[in-house]
Amino acid sequence: MKKKFVIVILSILSFLVCYPIFFLLIGSLMGGNELKEHIAVLSTKDDGFITWSWLPNEPTFRSYVELLLDTPQFFGTFWNSIKITLGVLIGQMLVGIPAAWGFARYQFRFRRVLFMLYVILMIMPFLVVMLPQYLVLNQLGLLDTLWSIILPGMFSTFPIFIIHSFFRSIPESIIESARIDGASELRIFLKIGIPLSSGGIISAMILSFLEYWNLIEQPLVFLKDKSLWPLSLYLPSISLDQAGLAFSAAIFALIPSILIFLLGQNYLEQGIVATAVQE
Repeated sequence: MKKKFVIVILSILSFLVCYPIFFLLIGSLMGGNELKEHIAVLSTKDDGFITWSWLPNEPTFRSYVELLLDTPQFFGTFWNSIKITLGVLIGQMLVGIPAAWGFARYQFRFRRVLFMLYVILMIMPFLVVMLPQYLVLNQLGLLDTLWSIILPGMFSTFPIFIIHSFFRSIPESIIESARIDGASELRIFLKIGIPLSSGGIISAMILSFLEYWNLIEQPLVFLKDKSLWPLSLYLPSISLDQAGLAFSAAIFALIPSILIFLLGQNYLEQGIVATAVQE
């Protein structure tokens, strides 16, 4: 009886979590007139609530056709999101992985202090570092370019924090055995550190992908040219009379995140556990 009760509660919670996606899907399949009837209260000053139906009265793919064939801005913003996200991920792999290895496996002066500073930077909200970043990017002439988003993202401290936990979990005996056998520090890093911590690296990259694919604050501050806007800024700019287009664009924006999450779900769980469990 207790097990059935738990299953029912979890099923209800799962439905509540998944309902927004179902809501988007149904809205994207509604015709323009039907959709306007449901959300008419949003465009008037009358008090009331929007109405909704479980299934569209006359399902149509008109919004998807309009989005894919008559909305070039969507493809431009989609491509900008890809460039920003891939640029950040490549930069984090080149910068964050070696930095995490150094903090985890080497002893040097002020190591703990520096790592604590990394942690403090990680928990700082963007509003705190917005002005310093803006001034630095302005001096470098990178404002209103995609590099104003990619460059700060490359040096994000969050991946270092996750990967560091995995590098720390590698037994010291394995490292010492490799050194006795004559392996160089670089070879140990490439042949032992990265393979044994691949789960943490992948989980960190997944979390970074989800963060930068849905980024809003940084592009809104650093990018004035709308042709450089990512998909996360394009969606809120769609007017209410194009609600069907907004629903369809939101579905396409969700697809990469859902695929990445499903493909790396096991690694993501490992990363969450690693950040919670300390040696």
